[in-house]
Amino acid sequence: MERSATAQVPELKAARPREEPAEPGPLLNRELSLLAFNRRVLEQSKDVSTPPLERLRFLTIASSNLDEFFEIRVAGLKQQIAAGVSKPGPDGLTAQAAFGRVVAAAHDLVQEQYHVLNDLLLPALEAERIRILRRSLWSDAQRRWVKSHFLREALPVLTPIGLDPSHPFPRILNKSLNFIVTLEGRDAFGRTGGRAVVQAPRVLPRLIRLPPGVADGPDDFILLSSIIHAHVGELFPGMKVRNCNQFRVTRNSDLWVDEEETEDLLDALQGELFRRNYGDEVRLEVTTNSSEEVNEFLLEQFGLGRDDLYAVDGPVNLNRLSRLHELVDRPDLKYPAFLPSVPRRLRGEVDLFEAIRERDLLLHHPYESFSPVVDFVRRAARDPNVLAIKQTLYRTGKQSPLAEALLDAARAGKEVTAVVELRARFDEAENIDLATKLQELGAKVVYGIVGYKTHAKMLLVVRREGDVLRRYVHVGTGNYHIGTTRQYTDFGLLTCNEAVGDDVHNVFQQLTGLGKATGLKKLVQSPFGLHQMLLDRIAAETAAARSGKSARIAAKMNALVDPAIIQALYTASRAGVGIDLVVRGMCCLQPGVPGLSENIRVRSIVGRFLEHSRVFYFFADGAHLTYCASADWMPRNFFGRVEICFPIEEAKLRERVVEEGLMTYLEDDSQAWELQSDGSYRRLEPAGPVPKRAQEILLARLANAPA
Repeated sequence: MERSATAQVPELKAARPREEPAEPGPLLNRELSLLAFNRRVLEQSKDVSTPPLERLRFLTIASSNLDEFFEIRVAGLKQQIAAGVSKPGPDGLTAQAAFGRVVAAAHDLVQEQYHVLNDLLLPALEAERIRILRRSLWSDAQRRWVKSHFLREALPVLTPIGLDPSHPFPRILNKSLNFIVTLEGRDAFGRTGGRAVVQAPRVLPRLIRLPPGVADGPDDFILLSSIIHAHVGELFPGMKVRNCNQFRVTRNSDLWVDEEETEDLLDALQGELFRRNYGDEVRLEVTTNSSEEVNEFLLEQFGLGRDDLYAVDGPVNLNRLSRLHELVDRPDLKYPAFLPSVPRRLRGEVDLFEAIRERDLLLHHPYESFSPVVDFVRRAARDPNVLAIKQTLYRTGKQSPLAEALLDAARAGKEVTAVVELRARFDEAENIDLATKLQELGAKVVYGIVGYKTHAKMLLVVRREGDVLRRYVHVGTGNYHIGTTRQYTDFGLLTCNEAVGDDVHNVFQQLTGLGKATGLKKLVQSPFGLHQMLLDRIAAETAAARSGKSARIAAKMNALVDPAIIQALYTASRAGVGIDLVVRGMCCLQPGVPGLSENIRVRSIVGRFLEHSRVFYFFADGAHLTYCASADWMPRNFFGRVEICFPIEEAKLRERVVEEGLMTYLEDDSQAWELQSDGSYRRLEPAGPVPKRAQEILLARLANAPA
C-alpha cells in the first residue's frame, strides 16, 4: 500500500538547534568523489547475483567512465598545475595536492579493474562457454584461420611507421589502439633495426568471433590486438621483431571555443571536434610486459611523467569488450527483458491532446514508456490544428524518431523552432548534423545563449482549438534520447496548464530572442532563480526546525557540489532538520560530522539503470513542496546553464514522485551505498530475508502493467 502525502520521509529525532560554526563546514574533493562512484560501478561487476554478461557491462562502463574522467577532470587538474594555480579549491586542496591523491586512487582502480577481468569475469564467462582466446591457447586450426583473417582483413589497412629522422613519431589519435615494435636487422634501404609504430584503424572491429568449425565452442572470440600482435612481423619483411607492445594515450577532450569572438558557433565547433582527437596528453596505458626502456621512450614522446603511466594486465581498452553483450545471444546471462508500460489513459485509440487536457500525465522512465512523448510530437507534426512546435535538444542520438518528427513538421510547413545545444559533450557531431538538417528544411535553429549551455528539457506545442490557441507542454529531467530512456531513470510531465505553458513560452523567448528575463509563474529557472529558490527553501526548513516545527528535506540528483547549498544544508542539519539525499555520483557534502551534519544521510544507488532523475522535496509546514528538475546541485547548473525546475502540484502525481523518486530509494538495502564522513562509501546489507532493491521494486510496480 502506498504512503499518504503526510508520510513523505522517515521520521527523525530532531536535534537541538546549535550555533552556526564560525568557519564554513568541510567539503569532500569532487575528483576523488567521482572516482569513488566509478569504484561503486566496478563493484557491480563483482556481484555474483548479477548476470555474467551484465557484470562485464559494468566493468566496461567503469572503464569508459574512467576514460572520460581523465579526458576532462584530470586534464583540468593538469591545466591548473601548468598555469601555476596555487589557490586551494573549496575542499582545501591545491590542484597539485588533488592530482597526487587522484593519481594514487586511479592506479588502484585500474589495478582492480584488471583483477576483476582476469580473476573473476573471464572465468565466469568461460564457465558459460564464452571465451576470449589468448594467443597461447590457439589450436593449429585457429592459428591458420587467424593468419588468413589478418592477411585478408587487417594487413591491407595497416600502415607501419618506421621511426627515423625522416619518419618522426606519428600523431596518435585519442584512445586509439597502437603498437610499439622493436626490430632487428637491415631493411631494403640499408637502415638497421630501430622502432616502429603500428596504429590500428578504427574501422577494424576489436572483437572477432571465430567461425564454426574453427571455434571450440559457440562463443569463442579473439581480440584484434592479439591478431595484429601475432602477425606484426608481416608488416616488416626481412626484419626480426624483438618485441611488440600495445599502448594507448588519453588526451584532453574538453572543447574550448571563444563564443564572444566567433561569428558562427556551429562552424567553430566543427573545427574543434577534430582537435579533440589530438588534445594534450594526460595518460599513457601500456601492457605489463612492456619494458622500462619502451615505457620511458613513450613517456618522452608524449611529455608525460611516471605518474601518468598505467601498466595493465590485458587489453588497453576494456570498453571494447562491451560488444560481447551484443554479440552473445544468451538471454539467460543478461537482465530479464521488460516491456515499459503505457498509462491506462493512453492505451488504445486515444486523443492524446484530449487526455492531456483532462489532467496532467506523469511518466517515470524507463519503467514507463517514452512512446507517449514520441507520439506527442508525431501527432503534433501531422495535426492540421497545430501551428508551432518548439523543442530543446541536448542529446537526441542517431536516427531519433523525435528528430524525424520535427523534420516532418518542418516539411509540412509548421513553425518549428529547435534550440540545439551544440556543446553537449561527446554528442556535438550528432547535434551539428541534426541542426543542419533542420535548417535545410526551413526550421528555425538556434544554439542558445552565448556563455550558457541549454540543458533544460522542454517541448512546446501550440494548437488552435476553436477560438483559442492552447499550449501543450512536455518538461522532464532527462534527454530526448530514445536510447537513454530505456537505460536512465527520469521523470517527464505532459501538461496544458496555462501558467506552465506561459513559462515555457517565455523561456523559449529568452533562448531565441533578446530582452530581460520575465518573472515565471510556476517554473524556476537557472541561471536566474533556481539557486536562490533552493537556498530559500532550505532556510525555511531551518527556521521551522528552530521554532520547534517539523522540518524535512529529501532530494535526489546526480551530483552535489555547490558550496553554498552544502553550507546551507549544514546549517539546516545543525538546526535539527532531517535531510535525506540520494546522490548518484559526486557528492562534496560530508555527512555524519558531529555538531555539523549528523542529521544528514547521503546514499548512492547503483544498479541496472543509471539514476538520472532530479527530485527535490521540502516539508514546508505540511505543504509538501515537490519539484523535478533538469539541474543537479552544481555551480555549472546554477550559473552556467539554462535549466528548469518544475513543481509537481497535483496531489496524486506529487505522491507518486515522492514515493517512486525518493521513498523507494531511501528504503533500498541492497544496491544502496551510504556515504561516510571520511568520504568512503559502505554498501548496505539486506535487513530482512527479502532484499529491497529500488529499481526491481519499481520494475515490478510500473512495468508490464496489466491492461
